[in-house]
Amino acid sequence: MRSLPLPLALTARLTPVAVLACAGWAMASGPDRTTSTSASGATSTQQSAGQSTDDTSASSSATAAAGTKTYTASPAPCGSIPVATVKSLVPGAKTAGKEIPSTDTKLRRTCSWNALKGYDYRWLDVSFEIMDTDAAAAKEYRSRVAEKSGGGAVPGLGDNGYSVVNLTTEDKQQTREGVVMAQVSNALVIVTYNGSDFENKKAPGTDEINKGAIKAAKSAVTALKGSQ
Repeated sequence: MRSLPLPLALTARLTPVAVLACAGWAMASGPDRTTSTSASGATSTQQSAGQSTDDTSASSSATAAAGTKTYTASPAPCGSIPVATVKSLVPGAKTAGKEIPSTDTKLRRTCSWNALKGYDYRWLDVSFEIMDTDAAAAKEYRSRVAEKSGGGAVPGLGDNGYSVVNLTTEDKQQTREGVVMAQVSNALVIVTYNGSDFENKKAPGTDEINKGAIKAAKSAVTALKGSQ
């Protein structure tokens, strides 16, 4: 309840007549306060409406950004890596590469290069995957990074870039494999690069495999961006 003005409260303590007089004064001045209250309420309503419009616009913008689809098809994967890079990473391989069959070449395409030169074996895969939206690609990227923990971010590689290298041993033969993943808008670029030395049973160094995989990934991302 709204408190009475201080003079009215004091008069109320003196006589009932004064109370009635003050009550009459309050009723007479009531419409002005009502108008003021109504105006204040209208202002609040307008402010709320304005805030609602701003929130709706921000929400619409965020939804539109999440629903964008920059890439509608995968580029030709075997042409995404320069010949010079293929020769340096996979010595002795046919530079044209071999595209792996896909059930939907618009959404996923992969090219592979592999060769054994002397006792050194190298394998390189480059894949492009097209998602419906940027948000879907980001979600899939995070999921795959979580599956291959232990690596680190690759700054400047698409919207998000990640690299990890692992060593495996089977029948005393070591193989070191590097995987690089990049999210570029609604597309994923995935590079796998590994190697073994069948003479000494050892694997190439971590730095060699990691740098090689990142180099191929950068070329693949450049090819993807130039495909649109």
